[in-house]
Amino acid sequence: MSSHHRLNPLSGDIEHISYLSDDIGALCLSDDYSDVTLIVGGQRFNGHKIILAARSQYFRALLFGGLKESTQREIELKDANLAAFKGLFGYIYTGHMSLTDRREEVVLDILGLAHLYGFSELETSISDYLREILNIRNVCLIYDAALLYRIECLTRVCQGYMDKHACEVIQNDSFLQLSAAVLNELVSRDSFYAPEIDIFLAVQAWVKANPDADGKSVLDKVRLSLISITDLLNIVRPTGLVAPDILLDAIAARIQIRDSDLTYRGRLLIDENVAHPMHGAQVLQGEMRSYLLDGDTSNYDLERGYTRHTITESREHCILIKLGTQCIINHIKMLLWDKDMRSYSYYVEVSMDQKDWVRVIDHTEYFCRSWQYLYFEPRVVLYIRIVGTNNTVNKVFHVVSFQAYYTNQIEKLCNGFVVPTRNVATMDLSATVTEGVCRSRNALLNGDTSNYDWDSGYTCHQLGSGSILVQLGQPYIIDSMRLLLWDCDNRSYSYYIEVSGNCCNWVLVADKTREACRSWQTIRFEPPRPVVFIRIVGTHNTANVVFHCVHFECPAQTNDKDVKKSPIHKGKQPVTNDSMLSLVTSPPETATEAVNIDHEETNSVYNNVSL
Repeated sequence: MSSHHRLNPLSGDIEHISYLSDDIGALCLSDDYSDVTLIVGGQRFNGHKIILAARSQYFRALLFGGLKESTQREIELKDANLAAFKGLFGYIYTGHMSLTDRREEVVLDILGLAHLYGFSELETSISDYLREILNIRNVCLIYDAALLYRIECLTRVCQGYMDKHACEVIQNDSFLQLSAAVLNELVSRDSFYAPEIDIFLAVQAWVKANPDADGKSVLDKVRLSLISITDLLNIVRPTGLVAPDILLDAIAARIQIRDSDLTYRGRLLIDENVAHPMHGAQVLQGEMRSYLLDGDTSNYDLERGYTRHTITESREHCILIKLGTQCIINHIKMLLWDKDMRSYSYYVEVSMDQKDWVRVIDHTEYFCRSWQYLYFEPRVVLYIRIVGTNNTVNKVFHVVSFQAYYTNQIEKLCNGFVVPTRNVATMDLSATVTEGVCRSRNALLNGDTSNYDWDSGYTCHQLGSGSILVQLGQPYIIDSMRLLLWDCDNRSYSYYIEVSGNCCNWVLVADKTREACRSWQTIRFEPPRPVVFIRIVGTHNTANVVFHCVHFECPAQTNDKDVKKSPIHKGKQPVTNDSMLSLVTSPPETATEAVNIDHEETNSVYNNVSL
């Protein structure tokens, strides 16, 4: 069957779109039925009002909107480039256009007409094509057009390309063709990273090539304080482009201003780990340095797979990383050694010169474990220093893996801590249950709120002894939490909840000791506070002497629908003093003993560690 004859026998749909395109395309530049002539660059294009209006809102308004052109047989389009309009006119009638055989300048002119006449699909397709052919020679022209027509996606791609190749871009002749507005925007970017003296020389060349443009506004964007005093005096001053008082201010800034207060430029690699040997990163201080940046987050044990330093009161030891080049970062991922239940405290500082350090993360007062997901305001960084201040087992700080990024997927911050919107009490985010009895240690955090019954699916503790204790991977600003109490019959519970950052200083955030509570519980408290540990203590159960909790999360997540509950099994009871025995390996005589066994197992791990 010919491709022109398409019939779907099941639906009865007939598609002869190609016939339609061929027939309308045959009218392009034809005198047949033509009722308007468009004049571009002195050349006449015979057209059909109904087709032009159907394809473009611009032409619809021009030809049928009551303007004077709607009564004219001939209309001159003064803003259109002839070569570009020829391509667009054929596209209007056929829906087809080839870009590969056109000069880039013509493609950009077609993009301008597509934007002007409202052909959004064509504008998108041309933008996609331009993204694929970006190179040093054409990126300035494409970037200029993208900003002019406000094509955000193409603008971002051009910015990323120019940031990555800034040194080459400023040396290319096309740099001199940028408009003043576009050059201002480009040189203002922290991520447009090249030696500042080279940026100054490129702007000087642009000013010379564009004598009628506002050169001063562009020169004002050059960061003279980043240029060495020698270059300021020997290169910048002789050009006469910078006033003497501005030059003196730049020299004073080099001498007096702290390094961390200078507005540096840095390389911007979005969502790419810049603390990697492939980017030139290296570990300058710390024992067993080769492991930290190798990317291996699985093969580590008591003897290998981590970098470490000794913890002292004076904090003279650290793990020091130097990036391959100064980069803009706002996110760090770090894996603390986690083969037992130990916790660490630490801080992270960044610098450009190893003299002036800025602390971006301070977890010295908090217990942290396993993966750390750290965020801070974007900074240009060359050196990163990690200083461990506490280990709950010994006096050594161990880091298995370290990664540094710039990401657009930022988190809200408050006083340096993440303010989460999603549930952070999950195993994926390094949370764990450190006290409480269950067949599976972290069942409380696995997100399963449906599969629980008389025998499984909950974590518990004996009333009057112990608690259910959850440890988050790192401190988060928390103001709410939600838990599901076991609810397969009509029993009710009483309880209270305390929170802490270091398992020493506790704050009561929920007192339900005088209430009869059932099923889902949502707790909200003020003010929001940094939280690592959450201690849930049951005080009453109307059925027996054990407190049972099925699920815990923080912050509280919104319920979209009622949670499915497991059926009630008549004639049975959830774990009590006696039935709790089945939950542990060596059957204890009481629930208290079951909880203590859980502690003993944890302590035995601590005692066997030789790090």
